[in-house]
Amino acid sequence: MNVTQGASTVQEHRWSRRLILWVAVLILANVLADVAIASPLMVLPQMLAHFDTDQAAWLNASAMLAGAIWSPLLAKCSDIYGKRRVLIATLLLACAGALICLMAPTMWLFLVGRCVQGAAFAAIFITVALARQICTPRVAMAVVGLVTSGSSIVGIVEPFLMEPVIEVVGYRGVFVVAAVLAAAAAASVHAFIPESPVRSTGRIDVVGAFLLGGGLAAVLAYTSLGRDFGWLSGGMIMLLVAGATALVGWALLALRVDEPIIDLRVLSRPVLLTLLALILAAGSFRSMLQLTSLIAQVPADLGLGYGLGDGETVAVLLATPNVGIVIGGVGAGWLAGRIGPAIPLLGGIALGVVATFTMLAGVSVLPLAIVCTAMLGVAAGAIGASGYNLATDLAPTERQGTVAGLVSVMLALGSVTFNVLGGEVLKATRIPGALADGAPVSMAIGVHLYVLLAGTLFVLAAVPATNLVRHRRGMQSADRPRRADWC
Repeated sequence: MNVTQGASTVQEHRWSRRLILWVAVLILANVLADVAIASPLMVLPQMLAHFDTDQAAWLNASAMLAGAIWSPLLAKCSDIYGKRRVLIATLLLACAGALICLMAPTMWLFLVGRCVQGAAFAAIFITVALARQICTPRVAMAVVGLVTSGSSIVGIVEPFLMEPVIEVVGYRGVFVVAAVLAAAAAASVHAFIPESPVRSTGRIDVVGAFLLGGGLAAVLAYTSLGRDFGWLSGGMIMLLVAGATALVGWALLALRVDEPIIDLRVLSRPVLLTLLALILAAGSFRSMLQLTSLIAQVPADLGLGYGLGDGETVAVLLATPNVGIVIGGVGAGWLAGRIGPAIPLLGGIALGVVATFTMLAGVSVLPLAIVCTAMLGVAAGAIGASGYNLATDLAPTERQGTVAGLVSVMLALGSVTFNVLGGEVLKATRIPGALADGAPVSMAIGVHLYVLLAGTLFVLAAVPATNLVRHRRGMQSADRPRRADWC
C-alpha cells in the first residue's frame, strides 16, 4: 500500500487557542453520536404510540446496528480520502437520517432514517484518527482522551436540556436537535479543522466492507433482540446464520484480495491483545452500568438483600459515571502522552476490578454504590481513551482510521454481548410482581452472580493488558522497529 502526504503537514506540538478550538469542535462531533444513538430512548413510548407498534427493540437498536454496517466502509474511506472529508460526510449523513426520521410517516421509513443516522457512530473513531494525525503523538494522546470522554459532560445535562424540546415538539424534538447538531458540527469541522496530512492510496473493497458490516450487524441484532423475539425462533436463527455466513465470507475474501477492508494478515499480536482487552473490559463496565440502573429502582426495605431506592436515585447513579468518564479519559490521555497508553489501560482495568467486586456490598448501600459507579466511570474513560491511543499507536499512520474503527466495533460488540448475558442471569432468577407496580425483580443471588460475572470479565481483560505492558517495556528496552512491523 502506498502512502501519500497531504498539503498540510504541520502538526500541533503544544496547547494553543487553535488546538482548544479543534478539541471543542471534535467533541461536538462526538456529542452527535451520543444524541443519535441514545437520545431516542427518551421518547421510546411516544414513538411506539405514534407508529402503533410494539417493536421497541428494533426502534432502539436500529441505529447502533446500522453503525456496525457503516463503520468498516467509513473507516477505510477515511484512510484513503482524508479523515476531515469523511468526518464531514458522516455528519451530513447523520443529519439526513435525522431529517428522514423527523418526517417519516411510517415505521419502515423511520427505520430507514435510523439506519442512515447510524453513520454518526463512525464520528468517534474518525475524530480519534484525525487527532492522531493533526497533532504530534504526545499532544494527540491527550486530545484523544478529551474527545472520547468530553461528550459525557453533555450526557449529564442532556435529559434536562432535551425535556423542554420534547414537551413542545413531541418525540420529533429529539430528531430536530440531532439534525441541527449534525449540521452545526459539519459546518464547524469544515471551517476549523485541517485535513489529515497522511493518506493511503488504493481502492475500497466495497463487497468486503458490506460483508463485514452486515455480518457484524446481524450478529449484534441476534444478540440484542434475541431476548425479545426468542433465541431459538426461526427468524433469529436465520439472522445468526446469515451474520456468521457473511463474516466467514468476509474473512475468506480478506485473505484473497490485495487490499481488504481490514487486512487480517497484518494484525499483529499486540493489536489483537488490545482488541481482546477492550471487548472484555467494555462488556464489564457497560453491564455494570446497566445493573446499577436496575437496582436503583428497587427499595431496600423489600428485604431482597439488595436495593438502593425507589427510582429517585437513578439520576444520581447514572450521572456519576459520566463525571468519572471525563476524569478517567482526560487523565489517561495525559498519562499516555508521557508513559504510553498501555499502563493507563491496565490501570483502568484494575480500577474496574476493584469497583466491581466492591459493588457486591454496594448493591445495598447507596453511598458505597455511588463511589463504585464513580470508579467505574473513571475506569471506563481510561479504558476507552487508552484503547484508542494504544491501537492507533500500534498501527501505521496510513491505517489509523481503519484500526480506530475496529476499536469502536469491538467496544460496541462487548457492550451488547455482555449486557445481554447479564440480563439473562437476572431473568433466570426473577421474582414476578415483587414491586408495587407489579414489575418483576431478581433474587439477590442473581444480582450477586451478575456482579461476579462482570468482575471476572475485568480480571480476564487484565491478562492481555498485562501482556501489552510487558510488550511495550520490552520494545522500549530494545531498538524500536519500524512502525509498520507492529501491525
